[in-house]
Formats: sequence, C-alpha cells, structure tokens
Amino acid sequence: MEIKALQQRSVKLRDSYHQLEQQQDGHPWTLEQDALAFLTDAGLVGRQVMAHEQSWPEAVSSADLASKLAENIWWLVEMADRADIDVEAALTAFLDEREQHLG
Repeated sequence: MEIKALQQRSVKLRDSYHQLEQQQDGHPWTLEQDALAFLTDAGLVGRQVMAHEQSWPEAVSSADLASKLAENIWWLVEMADRADIDVEAALTAFLDEREQHLG
C-alpha cells in the first residue's frame, strides 16, 4: 500500500472512531488521548512479542501480533496527520539521516 493511501484510509477510519467517541464521551478524543491510546497499544506489542518469543506465559498468534503492529502504525499515521506532519516526508528524512549516519 502506498503511504498516501495509508494516510487517507487511516484518517477516514479515525473519523469514524471520532463519531463513536462523540456518542460515548460527548466529544472526540484529543491528540493527547490518541497518544495515550497508542502508548497502551505499543505496550501490548511488547507483551505480544514476548509471547511470540516464548518469554511471556501467554499464547499469541502471528496474526495477533501482525494486527497489533498494524494498529500501532495506524495510530502513528493518524497522529501525524492530526499534528500536521507529512508522515511520508518525515519518514523519508529519518531514513535518509540514519542511512547517512551509518554510512
């Protein structure tokens, strides 16, 4: 999937969640609340990786781990959009910088 398509689909999905939050909480979540939700999911990735590597006593399938990793990517793309950050440009700049740094 192209990054631009990923951004568009992520924003559309987030808009649907904002409607649900409006119904449940009376307002859509803020960027700060999204960041906290992302951090929770990032922690779950850690646990699922531990389970995948059999260092945590919980069964996890590769599909579960893949889904949680994808969810974290979605959160990052969505938060970048809300913060007016071009995720494609930011990722390209990061990779260029790291590649130059490491030679």
